[in-house]
Order: sequence, then structure tokens, then C-alpha cells
Amino acid sequence: MDRNTIIGIFLIFLIFIVFGILNRPSQEELEKAQRKRDSIEKVIQDSLALVAQKKAASSQQVAVSAKDSISTQLPDSVLIKKMEEKYGILGKYILGDTNFFVIENQKLKITFINKGARPYKVELKEFRTFDSLPVVLWQGDSSIFSLNFFAQNRSIRTQDLYFSTITSDSIIDASQKPQTITFKLDAGNNRHLEFIYTLEPNSYKLNFNIQSKNFQEITSDRIDYMLLEWKLFAHQFEKNKDFEQSNTTIYYKFDGEEMDYLSETSDDKEDLKTKIQWIAFKQQFFSSVLLAKEPFLNATVESKKYIGNNHRILKELYSEMSLSYTPQELEKKSFVFYFGPNHFNTLKKQEIADLQKIIPLGWGIFGWINRFLVIPVFNFLDNFIGSYGIIILILTILIKIILFPLTYKSYLATAKMRVLKPQVDEINEKIPKDKPIERQQAIMNLYKKAGVNPMGGCLPMLLQLPILFAMFKFFPSSFELRQQPFLWADDLSTYDSVLNLGFTIPFYGNHVSLFCLLMTVSTIIYTYQQNKLNPQNTTMPSMKIISYMMPVMFLFIFNNFSAGLSYYYFLANVITFGQMYIIRRFVDEEKLLAQINENKKKTVKKSRFQEKLEELARKRSTQSKKKK
Repeated sequence: MDRNTIIGIFLIFLIFIVFGILNRPSQEELEKAQRKRDSIEKVIQDSLALVAQKKAASSQQVAVSAKDSISTQLPDSVLIKKMEEKYGILGKYILGDTNFFVIENQKLKITFINKGARPYKVELKEFRTFDSLPVVLWQGDSSIFSLNFFAQNRSIRTQDLYFSTITSDSIIDASQKPQTITFKLDAGNNRHLEFIYTLEPNSYKLNFNIQSKNFQEITSDRIDYMLLEWKLFAHQFEKNKDFEQSNTTIYYKFDGEEMDYLSETSDDKEDLKTKIQWIAFKQQFFSSVLLAKEPFLNATVESKKYIGNNHRILKELYSEMSLSYTPQELEKKSFVFYFGPNHFNTLKKQEIADLQKIIPLGWGIFGWINRFLVIPVFNFLDNFIGSYGIIILILTILIKIILFPLTYKSYLATAKMRVLKPQVDEINEKIPKDKPIERQQAIMNLYKKAGVNPMGGCLPMLLQLPILFAMFKFFPSSFELRQQPFLWADDLSTYDSVLNLGFTIPFYGNHVSLFCLLMTVSTIIYTYQQNKLNPQNTTMPSMKIISYMMPVMFLFIFNNFSAGLSYYYFLANVITFGQMYIIRRFVDEEKLLAQINENKKKTVKKSRFQEKLEELARKRSTQSKKKK
């Protein structure tokens, strides 16, 4: 990749930016496009309404559809009889009145609906969205939570049935005692199905039990499983919608095995053939999790982008899980819901195996650094310091102190290469370019005699990369930074916008992030200093150009990232400047050269690499003589 190629790529990139600016639509064109979108949305809404009307007229719909298909002038007893003919003994529950019930504690407020005996709305009382709305994980009629089975050779969905309720009041106030609500389907003759929900005080967990008594008398004798259907629309809670969408998907834990997840960036679907312990509908900072005390037999999970006119919806998350069913007098299945934040320590306390791993802290060594180093130190500092900007500053200083020996070794190796550069130039002048192996062999002999490792400046920097990548995963996933202000940033977990451009630059965005800008400028200054100090960059101009292109690329990449991350990288650059200044004051390059010259006088055994280079040079020389 030569200099002309690099300049060409940079110019193409610049052309895209200029093209995007020059061809941005005028205000009149924007208003015209908006009117067109509004008319299209109206057509879509009218079409959806028409589809809904047709769907409501089908025989499989509940309540209204049943009343539409049968004359409302008939007596209730006749209506019930006709429903029982159509839906079996549970047909009388197709018709009913809708009622809502609320239970809550210090953390959750859950609204239940008797139609389907399911949560209708789940609100996290401690948190707000980026625009100060309540964080609602489970929203109204758009959600599905249904037990599906066969009864009297008919397909039954509890989502369509009106349950009776066993509770003292329609609203139960939060208290220090567990709050329980029971929904019941009575099939007569001491046969019933119950959904029991219990909310513990000061907890993010909701216990859920399915109990049946003598229900085997109305289910098919051949049935050995039931299906639990669960669907939610993931709503936007954070300012950066695109980033939140790319961090929304379904996680699942195989029984006794590893955790896995669907693609975060594209539509994905999996048929899970083995037992599943839990399934999580995970977003950037909040999750809804369903844990089965007795693992699901298998499951189908699907995540896909939402296509519709509600701009606050990110994705559709769907799962269908198989439950083992044994026809017997008493049957009970126990589950636990978790509705709460993706906070590492909070998830660990839930006693749900590997649940904390839904936080993307990185794989392998990157995850280990975050789990066993960064998070404990961060939490420790959080106990004493109220500002997260100051915590990040202290964390950065601690990390740079730990890495200082590597920084010192890297600088020392570069300094040795710098003082040897005149001798390397002499070798390059003596040996022509058409003998690259002989030239390289001579330079390696020089380095070997001088006791200099040409890779000494790179290896210490490579050892620092795991921490850099660990920070790259930590800050965007850190729940602690959510909605935490510092200086001009009102939320360290997302981008800090100090200027709205009013138009969108391709690959950059429609705003200016000041922390990102400071990080880019400091990186360019650091790169300039390194190029001056590193003698190799003078002989490889293409690498020098690439080193300047990288910070410019970071400007585009990090403009929409977490302000906390850009702030950390900026601090790391500033602290590195200070370290390099101190090191340069204490390293005397004249003494270093004298020490190197003393090392050259010593007899040094050739390394295997040198021996291989010499052998290769001899072979080529022999082949060249034979050809002549």
C-alpha cells in the first residue's frame, strides 16, 4: 500500500463527505418529503386498520369476534352454549369484561389484565428514559404471553380467555410483604387452571407459577407438552437509538452449558433443540428474563427489526418454549421473571446462572480484565466519589501507572533504535537495494551486537492493547454511567453533543462530540511526537501517512460512541504525554549510545533467525551463480 493509494482512498472518503454536504436537501424539500411520509403512513395505518377489522371478524379472535359472529340479541346462556360448542368446556371464558390489577414494590409496578392472566405493563420505578418518560419494559396489547395447549381436541390459547381473579383489591399498595395475585380458569367438577404471580418486596424478580388440578380430564391423553408463547416489542430508552438497537437481542442459556445469543445487528432466528434454562430479551441497559425452575424442553427464538410507524420501537423479540406436561391430578410449573437493569453486580445477586454475562464485556482476556480488574476498582471508587468523571480520571491514572513499565520499555527500545540510525544508514549506503537479504542480515547483526531488539518498541505496546479493548467494551456497557453528567456531557453513556449540525455527514452524524474531538486532536499530537521519535517511520512514509489517517477515522467512529469512552482515551493520551516528558528527562541518549557501543565489543552468539537469514542468503547467491 504506497503513498498514492493511501492519498487516493483519503480523497475518495473526502469526496463522499463533500457530496453529502452539497447534496443535502433544502428545507422545502424536507417539508415535501415529510408530507409524503405522512401520507404514506396514513395509507399504512388505514391498511393496518382494515387488516385488523378483517382479523377481528375471524373465528379465532376473542370477545368481540365471538360477539360479531353470534347475534348479540341471544340470551347469555345461549351464547355460552354456542361458545362451548366451538371452544369446548373453556368456551364460556371467551366472553368477559376486561379488568386491570396492579401490584408493586419499591422497584417494580406491574399491571395485570384478566384477559390472558398476564402482565399488561411492567414499569421500573427507579429509572427514566432519556426524555424523562417511565421505563416500561412490557407495554400493553403489543405484548403476548400465552400458554397454548389442546383441550377436547381444540387448540386453546390462554391469551384469548378471561380469567377470574383472586385478590382483595384492584390495587395493592407496595409494602414490606410479598404481593400475590391469582388468576383462575374453572372448568367445573373440581378442575381448574391457575396463574399465580408473587412480587417480593424490594426486588426485581416476579415469581410465576402455573398450577392445574384434574386438568388432564379435559386435555388430550396424548399430550405430553404445552407451549409458552412470549413476545415483546423492545422500546427505545436511550438517546442513541441506533446504538441501542444494535445492542438489543435475545440471550439464552442452555441447561448446564454455555450461554448464547442471536445476532445483534441483523434479523436472526434459532430453533433450540436442547433444554433451555432461561431466555432474556436484552436491551442496552435493561432486560426482561424468564427463568424456568424445570428447564424448557426446547425453544424457538427470533429477533427482527421492527417495521412500522412507531419510531420508539427498536425490535420485535419472540420466543416459543416447550414445557413438559404429565397428565395427573396436580401439576405445577414454576418460573421467575427478572425485570431490571443490566448492572453487573445486580445481575449476579439474582442467583440466575450466568445472567451477568448478558452484559457484553468482551470475550476471553478482555472480559477477564473487566470482570476482575476494572469493575471491582470502579465499584470501589464509586463508594467514595460522587462524580463519575472523577472516577474515570482516577481509574485512568491507576491503569497508566500499572502500564508505566511497559511504556518505559517501549520508549527505551525506540531510543536505542534512534541512536543506532546513523549506523543503519551507513549499512544501507554500502549495500545496494538489489541485495535486500544481505542488507537485512547486516542490520540484524548490528542490532544483535548492540543488544537491541527491533521489536522492543512494539511488543510493550501490544501488551497494552487488551486493556484498550477492554475499555472499549466496558464504557458503552456500564450501567453506572447511564444519565450521569460531567462537564458539558449530560450522559456519559452516550455521545456528548455540543453542536447540532442540522444535516447529516455520512459515517459521522449530525452533531459534534467534543470529547471525541479532544481525543482525536490529542491522538494526532501523540502520533506526531511518535513519528519524530521513531526512526523507522522516516524510511516508511506510507506507514507515517497511515498513522495520521487512523485518528481521523476514530473521529468518525467514536462521534456516536459513549462520551465516557472518548473521555477515557483523551485522558490516557494526556497522561501519556506527561509520562513521555518525564522519561525523556531521565534517559540520556549519549550514555545509551556509549552502552550500546560497549555491547558491540562483546561476542554474541547468532540467533536462529540470523542463521536462517544467512542460510537463505547463501542459497540465493549459489542459485544466482549457477544461472550466470
